[in-house]
Amino acid sequence: MTDHEKFLVTARQVATDEARALDALAGSFDHRFAEAVQMILDATGRVIISGIGKSGHIGHKIAATLASTGTPAYFVHPAEASHGDLGMLSKGDVVLAISNSGEAPEVVNLLTYTRRFGIPLIGLSSKMESTLMTQADVHLQIPAMGEACGFGMVPSISTTLTLAMGDALAIALMKHRDFRPENFRDFHPGGKLGAQLSKVRDLMHSDDALPLVAADTPMADVLIEISQKGFGVAGVADADGRLQGIITDGDLRRHMDGLLEKSAASVMTEGPTTIPPGAMAEEAVGVMNQRKITCLFVVDPENGGKPEGLLHIHDCLRAGLG
Repeated sequence: MTDHEKFLVTARQVATDEARALDALAGSFDHRFAEAVQMILDATGRVIISGIGKSGHIGHKIAATLASTGTPAYFVHPAEASHGDLGMLSKGDVVLAISNSGEAPEVVNLLTYTRRFGIPLIGLSSKMESTLMTQADVHLQIPAMGEACGFGMVPSISTTLTLAMGDALAIALMKHRDFRPENFRDFHPGGKLGAQLSKVRDLMHSDDALPLVAADTPMADVLIEISQKGFGVAGVADADGRLQGIITDGDLRRHMDGLLEKSAASVMTEGPTTIPPGAMAEEAVGVMNQRKITCLFVVDPENGGKPEGLLHIHDCLRAGLG
């Protein structure tokens, strides 16, 4: 067997072992998991995650996932906690302490502090008889299935299970709180994810930037409005301010003969495609692509049909959509 073949055998073995462990974890969830979720829901403060070594690295990720899905959380290093950071814990908080063995000495002072001041403690370990689990109020046990290295020395299966347990907690809490994409957007305003979760109102042009004319506006003035606003279109509003139609470059070409003697109402295309301000920006991109148009007027049906903004495809592209 060549070295490359050996590499592939090892990779498949690791993935298979970890997949088997995840199956075991899925079958192990019981009332203790539900109790942990309820304890976090009942907390008036934050979830404090703590762990040392690889457990600490996983703890950082769990804290970040909780915080980004509506459960206030942060990570406290157990060694730093012994040198003053215990003051970050307070009544109303709940602690999630992570240790595969349950015997990490750095965690002891943290356990003692939670017991002294009555702070609820969730223990996450593979060993129920460990110090951590005997002290904890609620127990999250991961299956003890060794490690992928075969020697039980390289945290791999145990860290995968710990990470999965944290994800299960975060998503159970998120679903209970009915945490929706629009809420997710508040915690992820940047990057590709922020763009995907943008709403139309986040990207649209409004107020004085809106190219809008009255139905009886002479086309000479309409052309000035289109030129000044720079979107290549103008919306046409009726006497009550409702969006009645739209004038595009196609409309201008179709009415070129005697154009300047006409009014906006005689040139416009009636019933233009619109989108509500609360729609996801990706939905707007889909509408524009489907209809082969470059912009949409933003109209809230609950606002009497009055235009509130204009969304151009370029705005979506600049935000990372499309």
